[in-house]
Amino acid sequence: MRSPRRRLTAVLLLAPLLTGCFAPGGQSAPPGPVGSGDGGRLRVTLAFAPTRNFSPHSQDAFHLYKLGVSEGLTKLDANGTAVPALAESWTRESGGRSWLFTLRDAKFQDGTQVTAQAVAAALVHAAEAKPAPTALSGVELTAEAVGEDRVRIGTGTPDPVLPLRLSNPNLAVFSPKAYAKKGTVSPVGTATGPFALTRISGDTAATLDRFDDYWGGRAQAPGIDAAFVADGTARVNALRTGQTDLAEALPVAQTAPLDQGALHETNTARNTSLYLNTTSGVFTDPGLRAAAREAIDASVIAQDVYEGRAEVAQGLYGPALNWAASKRTQPTGRAEATAPRGRALTIATYTGRPELAETAQVLQQQLEKAGFTVQLEVRDYARLEGDLLAGTFDAAVASRNMMLDTGDPVTVLDSDFTCEGTYNLSLLCDPGVDRAVAAARSVADTAERQDAAMKAEAAVLGTDAVVPLVHLKAATGVGATVRGTLLDPYERQFIGTGTRR
Repeated sequence: MRSPRRRLTAVLLLAPLLTGCFAPGGQSAPPGPVGSGDGGRLRVTLAFAPTRNFSPHSQDAFHLYKLGVSEGLTKLDANGTAVPALAESWTRESGGRSWLFTLRDAKFQDGTQVTAQAVAAALVHAAEAKPAPTALSGVELTAEAVGEDRVRIGTGTPDPVLPLRLSNPNLAVFSPKAYAKKGTVSPVGTATGPFALTRISGDTAATLDRFDDYWGGRAQAPGIDAAFVADGTARVNALRTGQTDLAEALPVAQTAPLDQGALHETNTARNTSLYLNTTSGVFTDPGLRAAAREAIDASVIAQDVYEGRAEVAQGLYGPALNWAASKRTQPTGRAEATAPRGRALTIATYTGRPELAETAQVLQQQLEKAGFTVQLEVRDYARLEGDLLAGTFDAAVASRNMMLDTGDPVTVLDSDFTCEGTYNLSLLCDPGVDRAVAAARSVADTAERQDAAMKAEAAVLGTDAVVPLVHLKAATGVGATVRGTLLDPYERQFIGTGTRR
């Protein structure tokens, strides 16, 4: 038996990097009745299919987190503050290169105890994954057990936002059983959340059952039947006809048939942007990147594609982050535009968000008017991701929540726009950008870190490797009988212990 723990009376929480940044931050659909009575199984329709059999070391980790399967040492509240999850408290040790986390009393879904040894091993597995999780861009993470209920986590160089990083779903904790087969991680029945993944049906469906020993209390829903449907119209119809209880990422143009109250909009830090391939093809020329930027009128996309439910982008950080506008600096060092003279290019995008294909069509028209010759490639995201990261296309229209990975404005720049970035759709490798991001990475004070992030944003935009188009709201469909849906401004959470029908 484990000895009782002494609970620490003081918890060191990072000052929020996004204080007051969202409205309606963290609101949920109406809560369900108090108590632990069972509702029916929840039928959930998600927009993106798993690409790597629910590996927590891939983007599939966000599916696991959204469905209530997995969790890490920390999580984010609506203001972007790191708050306790599997860790009940933490302190930064002298020198700043390590933190000591005290674990709460919890069990894995296979019935074994969450121990410091198991947590440390899980974090080491995540840190050694290839490619590395985006939250660890620029960080050399180490983890070791200290006794039975504490874990020391090191970062090589001082990292003032480690508790934020550890909220990333890629750094969720799984039992030793999950790593039994070398080279893979099985999340089936090995996580710690309120719902256990019990069956995977390829990339189309998954079955989850309630985990009754969850440390945070027994979930009200007995289980979840999840379907992955790329077609946005099909997701809307499934909600309208009562075939699903919850549906994410609804296309704004298709929501008119829904009953009043079924559509919930949430302000997010999500952008739609055009990423230009800087290493091969037409956009290796900075002048042609500048020509593409000058040819684009994003107001057409905001009004016609998103029907007014989006704002023209002013940069990478949108109005949902209320500190961004006052700190923004203008990009410098942009190249002069050169005439396209019929240069051919291919723009790729994916089907999970229907507005992206429409956006690509608008961009095709605008770029062709400017003198480019444009082809489009539209696929399901699961079939597109590898080619996007490999730089197969000249450009990509993609939707990205800038705060999804950590809630830290610097980390996303590190992963998306530096030479060593692990989600660098533009394949950008610019010394000036790397210097600006590195300078921002070391800043601990919240306001000063935001200032440094905006300077790095200016450096990124100065390369014209990305053209921000619009800032978005999330459109979620909630059935009339469903209560307690989590409408998360970070788009990480969807279902909690109180979600039921």
